[in-house]
Amino acid sequence: MSSAVREVTVELGARSYPIRIGSGLLSDFDGFAAAMRGAMHGRHVLIVSEEHVAPLYAASLQYLLQRYDAHLNTALFTLPAGEAHKTLDSVARIFAALAELKASRDATIIALGGGVIGDLAGFAAACWMRGIACVQMPTTLLAMVDSSVGGKTGVDLPQGKNLVGAFHQPRAVIADTYTLATLPDRELRAGFAEVIKYAALGDAEFFAWLETNANALLASDPDVLAECIARCCTQKAGIVARDETERGERALLNFGHTFGHALETVCGYGNLLHGEAVAIGMCLAAQLSSRLGMSPDTDTQRLHDLLIRFGLPTAIPAGTNADALLAAMKLDKKNASGRIRLILWRGVGRAEIAEGVDEAAIREVLGKSS
Repeated sequence: MSSAVREVTVELGARSYPIRIGSGLLSDFDGFAAAMRGAMHGRHVLIVSEEHVAPLYAASLQYLLQRYDAHLNTALFTLPAGEAHKTLDSVARIFAALAELKASRDATIIALGGGVIGDLAGFAAACWMRGIACVQMPTTLLAMVDSSVGGKTGVDLPQGKNLVGAFHQPRAVIADTYTLATLPDRELRAGFAEVIKYAALGDAEFFAWLETNANALLASDPDVLAECIARCCTQKAGIVARDETERGERALLNFGHTFGHALETVCGYGNLLHGEAVAIGMCLAAQLSSRLGMSPDTDTQRLHDLLIRFGLPTAIPAGTNADALLAAMKLDKKNASGRIRLILWRGVGRAEIAEGVDEAAIREVLGKSS
């Protein structure tokens, strides 16, 4: 398996953009320049990062930007880390930084960090002067395989996760897998929940590949890791190209997320990492599918076992209120006409949209998993 940089393209006509995946992209000028070509047009660039990531990589990024174009006017804006800061107040602070930079309509925001930073920076880019360029530079596995690709941006409210947001595609995604070496083990494992999601919802062959390569992935083998990320991005790029604004097929990418978002809301943002909540959510979706006669118990067990191998939780935290979870699920933005809309499955690799699922069945699964 080659250690060369992988490139995936999100095909959206004139708005198509590259995803470059490989180790050392934030220290390789030629690779950086190739990825940035056509992504920026003006001279104002705001790097949005967070307190743990900025000290590690912001200086290198600023050096690359100055080498790329000595006339760029760049600034760094840093936010506190964590889902608890994915708020409208944080977006307002990014707006203030853009104003201080005197950023015009041809400015660019670069999101340097994990999924929270990507969502915040992308949403700010969607709103500033009705839309400016955004480049995603994810530094977590979860962001590399999922949130940096596809243009979903947004913030949380106390009532629920990602309730305010916009679709705003990036101009480029640069995923330097070297940054994963500094990622805490818990964060890395949480990212594998989103990896497993792709396999579970639509690629049984990839699911088997993950079962075979779990040890190499957990050891951060660079080639296996890059192959894994590229496979996820290829799957997502295809879905986004066919259904950019989630009118149909793209909803399948939410497998485990309706349960997961409810868990994050009820348990308190940050107490469960997003990937951990999604892992539990996928188990709940699989259990519900089995209870409804849609899927075999053996596939539910395979999913459970794979999540356990990656050190991920599979059950609702003890003491979590099932009624509160159900109430949060009813506010999920994927619902229609007040009816809960879930992504369930027929087994590994065969997810589907389920409308109007019986609340009693949902409540029973919630009660038995806590």
